[in-house]
Amino acid sequence: MNLSKRDFLRAAIIAPVATSLISNSFVTAHTRTTQNSPAPTTPFTLPALPYDFAALEPHIDAQTMQLHHDRHHKTYVDNLNKAVLDKPFLRRLKPEELIRNTRSLSPALRDTIRNNGGGHVNHTMFWRIMSPQGGGEPVGEIARVIRTNFGGFENFKKQFNETGTKRFGSGWVWLTRDRRNRYSIISTANQDNPMMQGLFPVMGNDVWEHAYYLKYNNRRADYLNAWWNVVNWDEVNNRLRL
Repeated sequence: MNLSKRDFLRAAIIAPVATSLISNSFVTAHTRTTQNSPAPTTPFTLPALPYDFAALEPHIDAQTMQLHHDRHHKTYVDNLNKAVLDKPFLRRLKPEELIRNTRSLSPALRDTIRNNGGGHVNHTMFWRIMSPQGGGEPVGEIARVIRTNFGGFENFKKQFNETGTKRFGSGWVWLTRDRRNRYSIISTANQDNPMMQGLFPVMGNDVWEHAYYLKYNNRRADYLNAWWNVVNWDEVNNRLRL
């Protein structure tokens, strides 16, 4: 079809305007879609404490609990999320799966996951095995395990406290179970978890200074002794079934 000179001029004027309108509409729609898209979610979250900060007093003070949970544990979670931000294959794993498989990671990433993943797993357990209604003699299956493997609760406490006191620097003291259902008391450095050694952590106490220094100063042994007043034996029994 032949265009007249007038039609040609009209088309020459309208086309750029139409192109501009289409382009602007696309940009606006794209911007709107981007703005309405949900922000990327982080796979790991800080669990809420199952009790108030002051609930474990006088054995563990409220200020220590708040700093320990809201600052220290939160930092481990934040750093762990940063480490896996651009690694979809790691984002899909549970924290326990991450720390069991650190040897398959590059050295730099391995240390980050080991420290922060371990810190997250350790503390998530730690809050739950303490309770305002805790303390006293162990009950249920854990009482049998302690009696059979350590000759009674008092001997078990003595070995556990001595192991925690002797940990040089920062770390944890644990009751662990191996694949043959043998139980032992061990300590680990920093935020290492027994799962990194193929062991299951039945229970553990944090002997980093941030766990006790505000109340007990350098008296780690006093902190370890006081801690038995808040141990949640029901939760320890739950962990025995894992």
